[in-house]
Amino acid sequence: MSDEHRLSAVDLDAATLPSATAEIEHERRVAIFDLVEKNAFEPEGSPGGPYRLKLSLQDNRLVFDITADSAGDSDFARTYALSLTPMKGVLKDYLLICDSYYEALRGSSPSQIEAVDMGRRGLHNEGAEVLKARLEGKVAIDHETARRLFTLVCALYRRG
Repeated sequence: MSDEHRLSAVDLDAATLPSATAEIEHERRVAIFDLVEKNAFEPEGSPGGPYRLKLSLQDNRLVFDITADSAGDSDFARTYALSLTPMKGVLKDYLLICDSYYEALRGSSPSQIEAVDMGRRGLHNEGAEVLKARLEGKVAIDHETARRLFTLVCALYRRG
């Protein structure tokens, strides 16, 4: 994927998101920053980017509204709605292990923290692979972009 096949902006549809605490809002902002900072994102059939992505949650679906950035020369636009059902198991498991990880940080031994962190990273990779597979044929992304997108999906999915 070339440098032009990337996201230049990510927006969240606040009207469709679950309510969030200040901590979750912060997680969302950090996830967006990390994703925009470094990514490889190539929608099928696109002549080139960069792209803007608007994410929303609608009827148990994760909706990707992709448009060419206004700085680009294309009027490219696509919308993909992915069912959250295939990802719900790994999302719930990941959020639970994140809670365990944060609790472990407050009073467990370094070896216990490391064990929980290894499980957390494993589930994060699994979630990234599920998301990458769900986008196959729609949007080509690399592993690191899939990881960053999964982080954002978790931040969207988490209730305040």
